[in-house]
Amino acid sequence: MVKAVVLGAAGGIGQPLSLLLKTNPEITALGLFDIVNTPGVAADLSHIATPAIVEGRLPPNDGLKATLTGADIVVIPAGVPRKPGVTNHDLFKINAGIVKDLATGIANFAPKAFVLVISNPVNSTVPIVAEVFKKHGVFDPKRLFGVTTLDVVRASTFVAEINGAPTSAPSVVVPVIGGHSGVTIVPLLSQSSHPLPSSVSTEALAALVKRIQFGGDEVVKAKDGAGSATLSMAYAGAEFAGKVIRALKGEKGIVAPSFVAQAADPEGAKALAAELGAELEFFASNIELGKEGVVKIHSLGKITEGESLLVKAAVPELQTNIKTGVTYVLEKYEAEEKNPKL
Repeated sequence: MVKAVVLGAAGGIGQPLSLLLKTNPEITALGLFDIVNTPGVAADLSHIATPAIVEGRLPPNDGLKATLTGADIVVIPAGVPRKPGVTNHDLFKINAGIVKDLATGIANFAPKAFVLVISNPVNSTVPIVAEVFKKHGVFDPKRLFGVTTLDVVRASTFVAEINGAPTSAPSVVVPVIGGHSGVTIVPLLSQSSHPLPSSVSTEALAALVKRIQFGGDEVVKAKDGAGSATLSMAYAGAEFAGKVIRALKGEKGIVAPSFVAQAADPEGAKALAAELGAELEFFASNIELGKEGVVKIHSLGKITEGESLLVKAAVPELQTNIKTGVTYVLEKYEAEEKNPKL
């Protein structure tokens, strides 16, 4: 019996994500929550003959509490998408409040659930969730994940295209570390399961790295400002959620990338910090999953000089992003303590 919950289930990511989770045979209950349209989404999905019983709720009548109660895994795609001209700072100001409120609900009604954060900017929203959980005394670093799977999906697909075999993309795996925005996305192309051809020039390699880092812009532009990466993100979110569920049910040896609290594996984090030349509270790298969540944080392994430079550029940006999320929550709580009516 596995209950999965999607918070923001009626949105551009939430609907296809909910569909993909409904088709997962391991999920027996699927709870959907959003501020609008969720009962309709649930009714639509309930016509699909898979094991999951679907319920969709809205905020009235303690809808969030009812949805979260008994949840084993909670996925959060809630928030506004990126649009042309919208900066990460603008995006953060809107989504930070949404994520903080949902994290408060999880802390109160599903404190033991595995929490998968999709809401952008992930580099800041994951620290927000962590700080909310700390405030409520329920923070378990092993159970909180920032979903960075889309970066791996993109990198793997683009490498498969260059290798001339796009249909083999699922078998191509390119590790991606760092974070989940711009220069914090560091593809380790040297560790690709399918190496790039030796004929790929330095310029072409740089262009590939940039395409992986800013793949989201490619989608926003192609949609002419009408949306962002919703379908591919839903696919990536469902892929990672599926791996977490398999680990929860006892499968061993599952390794996947995720933006996690380094406190989840202090020993692994120490080795990683030595490689990075800096200590970060959160970082995306390959992690081993188990019944309790994060079992092990993997080191970077052997990387090229060019990849080392990418890591060096990512670290200060990540530090800023993480601090932004932490500071937001602390300031909000301080303001609320001074004025309880806020």
